[in-house]
Amino acid sequence: MTATDQLSTDTAVVRALKRIHVPQTQRNRELFLLIFAFAVNAAAVALVQLGALGAIDWTFLVYCGGPTALILALHIVLRLVARDADPFVVPIATLLTGIGLAMIYRIDIAGDRHGWDAFSTRQLAWAAIALVLTIAVVIALRNYRVLFRYTYISGLAAILLLLLPLVPGLGTDANADVWVSFGIFSFQPGEIAKILLAIFFAGYLVRTRESLSSVGTRFLWMTWPRARELGPLLVIWLVSVGIIVMQRDLGTGLLIFGMFVAMLYVATGKTSWVLIGVSLAIVGAVLAAQVLTYVGWRFNNWLNAFDPEVIDATGGSYQLVQGIFGLAHGGLLGTGLGQGRPYLTPVAESDYIFASLGEELGLIGVFAILCLYMVFASRGVRIGLAGQDDFGKLLATGLSFTLALQVFIMVGGVTRVIPLTGLTTPFLAAGGSSLVANWIIVALLLRISDAVRSRPRVVIG
Repeated sequence: MTATDQLSTDTAVVRALKRIHVPQTQRNRELFLLIFAFAVNAAAVALVQLGALGAIDWTFLVYCGGPTALILALHIVLRLVARDADPFVVPIATLLTGIGLAMIYRIDIAGDRHGWDAFSTRQLAWAAIALVLTIAVVIALRNYRVLFRYTYISGLAAILLLLLPLVPGLGTDANADVWVSFGIFSFQPGEIAKILLAIFFAGYLVRTRESLSSVGTRFLWMTWPRARELGPLLVIWLVSVGIIVMQRDLGTGLLIFGMFVAMLYVATGKTSWVLIGVSLAIVGAVLAAQVLTYVGWRFNNWLNAFDPEVIDATGGSYQLVQGIFGLAHGGLLGTGLGQGRPYLTPVAESDYIFASLGEELGLIGVFAILCLYMVFASRGVRIGLAGQDDFGKLLATGLSFTLALQVFIMVGGVTRVIPLTGLTTPFLAAGGSSLVANWIIVALLLRISDAVRSRPRVVIG
C-alpha cells in the first residue's frame, strides 16, 4: 500500500470516527419527539379499544408495533446517512399517521369489519409500504439536485399519470375519474403526479424566473407581467380546467394550479402573479359551476346545505350536514375515542376523517391537529428558505404549500367554509396512494434539509 493510499484510508477512518463520536443533536431531538409520538399513538389505540370494545386485545400490538418498528428503522437510517435532516418532520408525520389509523380502526369496529375488509388493515399495510419507500428514497437520493436534471421528464410523467384513469380498462367507476385499478389493488395516480409536478415546476421556474421577474409594467404599486409572459400560467390554468372537466376532479385541479401560483410567487417575488392566479381560479370556478353539473351541485350543497330538499336529494348535502352535526356533538372536549358516533357520516374514514376526529376529540383535539399541520408546513418553508440553492428552495416550499393547501381545502370543505372537493386529508385519511405520496414528501424534505445544513456547497449549482 502506497503512502497516498494509507493517508486516504486514515482520513476515511478519521471521518467515520468523527461521525460516531460527534453528538447528533438533530437526531437526538427527533428521537425524543418520536417517543412522545409513539406514546400518543399507543394511547389513542388503547382508548379506541377501551371505548368501543371495553377491553384491550392483542390487535393493540399490531397497530402500534408495526409502524413503530419501521419509524425506528427510518430514524436509524437518518442517523447514518442524513444526520442533519430536520428533526420535526418525521415525528409530526408519525403522530398524524397514528392518530388517523386509530380513528379508522375505531370506525371499522363500529362497522364490524375484520381482516382485509377492514379499512384500518389496508391502511396499516399501506403505511408499511410508505415507510419502506421513504427509507429507500432517503438512502438512494444522496443529492436531491439530481432531480433538476429530470425537470421535463418529471413533467411528462406527471401528465401521463394524470391521464392514466382515462385509459379504458384502468379507470374505475367512481364519482371522479381519478382512480386506476390493477386487479387486487387500486391507487390514485394524481397523488404521485403532484410530486412530479412540483419537481417540474421547480426546475422550470429556476430556468425561466429571470424573464418572469425582470420586466413588466408598474401599476398600483406593483409590477405586472407583460401579456406574453402569462403563457406558462395560462397553460397550467388550462391543464387544471382540463382535469376538472375530463376527470370531474375539482380538488386536484385546484391543488395543481395553487401549487404553481405559490411557486411562481416564491420564484419571482411579484404579488401581481398571485392576484392574477387567484382571479383565474375564481373565473374557472364560476365557469365550472355554470357549465359542469357536478360542480354546480357541489356549490348548491354548500350554499343550501340545510335545505331539506337538498339534504334528501341524490348526491345532496346529507354527508356534509352529518359531518357538521358530528362536529357539533363533539363540542369543546369531544365524546372520547371510541365513544362517539362518527360512523353515521358516510365515508367517515376518508373524506370525513376530520369530522370523525372532531366528534371524538373535540375542538381542542382538532385544533391540536391543525397546529401539527401548521408546524409541518412552516418547517418545510423554513427548509426551503434556509437553502442557497434555488431549485431546493422552490421544491421544498412548493411541496409544503401543497400539503397546507390540501389541508385547507379538505378542512374548509368539511366545515362548510368552502365547497367540498374530492381530496384526502394528508396522513389522516384512509387511502394508500395519498399516504405513500405524503411520506415521499417527507423523504424529500429530509434530504433537502440535510443538504442545506451539512453540505451547502454541494447543492449550489
